Amino acid sequence: MKHCLVTGGAGFIGSHLVEKLLGQGNRVSAIDDESTGSIDNLAEALKCPRFHYTKGSVADGDLVRQALADADEVYHLAAAVGVELIARCPIRTIETNIYPTELILAELSRRHEAGDRVKLFLASSSEVYGKNPKSCWDEEDDLVLGSTARARWSYGASKAIDEFLALAYWRQKRLPVVVARFFNVVGPRQSGAYGMVLPRFVEAALTGEKLLVHDDGQQVRCFAHVADVVDTAVELMATPGAAGRVFNVGSDQPISILDLAKKVVGQTDSRSPIEFIRYAEAYSDDFEDCRHRVPRLDRLQATVKHRPRFTLDETIAAVIDAKRRELGR
Repeated sequence: MKHCLVTGGAGFIGSHLVEKLLGQGNRVSAIDDESTGSIDNLAEALKCPRFHYTKGSVADGDLVRQALADADEVYHLAAAVGVELIARCPIRTIETNIYPTELILAELSRRHEAGDRVKLFLASSSEVYGKNPKSCWDEEDDLVLGSTARARWSYGASKAIDEFLALAYWRQKRLPVVVARFFNVVGPRQSGAYGMVLPRFVEAALTGEKLLVHDDGQQVRCFAHVADVVDTAVELMATPGAAGRVFNVGSDQPISILDLAKKVVGQTDSRSPIEFIRYAEAYSDDFEDCRHRVPRLDRLQATVKHRPRFTLDETIAAVIDAKRRELGR
């Protein structure tokens, strides 16, 4: 029985990962400060005697050392969440993303030097590509971040530092790390409170509110079901050849945000109108975005066997069903 530690374990992705790891028969511990996660996401996990939960911050060095003391695998998912939070709280974004990663890597390195080979999964983000103009991104593409005067890019820059740190520990100390750049992960339990587009659209459609589409709605994104993403994460950790490498993780089936809104309206049989809102109204006058965010998945598919089980329509349906239960509709 492995002992797996999940940071950010009460979050949307983290809670699904906890359930996946428990389902494999592992002993699982989770840490979350519940700033954006919720203990409610772990309702099923808390029924399992092999699960231990700690409410706390992974910026707490003593807590991190204690939590890592006998862990066999670490999944580091704790991070700032959502475009809205990033735009509003850049200091929190930078500190939340970088300092805990330093703590975890340093402690794992100490254990590694003592002879304990503990593998780390680092959840990164497609945000590291910034506004690279390519229509489809692969892992070796340049990172094209905007001006430091624009808070929008603080998230991508801080996650890139996380990657540099993790890969430096691999190069210098052979600490086994796997870096995964997540692309628009969606599914049940995801909140629209921090700007996440699909749950925001679904809730608006179910409550008869306007679906607010930013700018002209022609931004292109790919949406992956959280179950597919956590399956991929676990398989990457079980694959020796994944250590020391970076992987795009998500769907590679693109859709415009406007077309996504139309799908949500259609699948909910909603009469909610779709309206457009300028970035300046939604976020700030200096907000920037990228037009295309589509991953190339060749490296991932050459490394793991898992292939997506959920189509986009099935993924949207799962979010709609979950939100209906939440709203009692």
